[in-house]
Amino acid sequence: MESFGTHDGPGIRLVIFLQGCKLKCLYCHNPDTIETSGGMEYTIEQLVEIALKMKPYFGKKGGVTVSGGEPLLQAKELIPFFKRLKEEGIHTNIDTNGRILNSYAKQLLDDYTDLVMLDIKHMTEEGYVALTGKSCKETTFNFAAYREASGKPMWLRYVLIPEITHKPELLHALGKYFKNYTTIEKIELQPYHKLGIHKWEALGWEYQLKDARENTPDELQAAVAILQNYFKEVKTN
Repeated sequence: MESFGTHDGPGIRLVIFLQGCKLKCLYCHNPDTIETSGGMEYTIEQLVEIALKMKPYFGKKGGVTVSGGEPLLQAKELIPFFKRLKEEGIHTNIDTNGRILNSYAKQLLDDYTDLVMLDIKHMTEEGYVALTGKSCKETTFNFAAYREASGKPMWLRYVLIPEITHKPELLHALGKYFKNYTTIEKIELQPYHKLGIHKWEALGWEYQLKDARENTPDELQAAVAILQNYFKEVKTN
């Protein structure tokens, strides 16, 4: 858990990272959350109590963000948790890769999730497989279409890896795909960094992007300029 988070949704937030993810993204900075085993168990009321203690700091915009890992692996358990948060007047946010859209996920999204932050990994199937280790990027786009149809707010997130995801043609493809969406309030660009390498090494896993470089300021500015043609707000974290 992270208290006073400011990069995981609007305002000041309590961020809860859930254990388990079916993807293994090459740039993952929380690889310790990939395995479905491990983590610490909390009851719903324990989590609600923690959120209530922080509520005075949330203000009008803040609240609780559930991230991971992939939080929708535990969508069934998140339904009563988010229900309690809404009863307490607390804003709820899910940070997801969009690969799970079962009945529990739909109920959670439709009834209790104020905001969805959706990670767009890559705009081509080949690139998606290379980055995540899984096929079918369309699952994420189907998820986005479902959220759009609900009329409820959504943010997009996109990691900029030079020569891999950070190419003008890919940024234009991203913008063109989502340009007619009305629920997307902003897109957040995540500059590439190597802060998670030590976690990969601690797990005994090979970090395959050691040779990838970080973005230059000019490259970041150019990426923002491209996406401003398609989105209401473009932010670089």
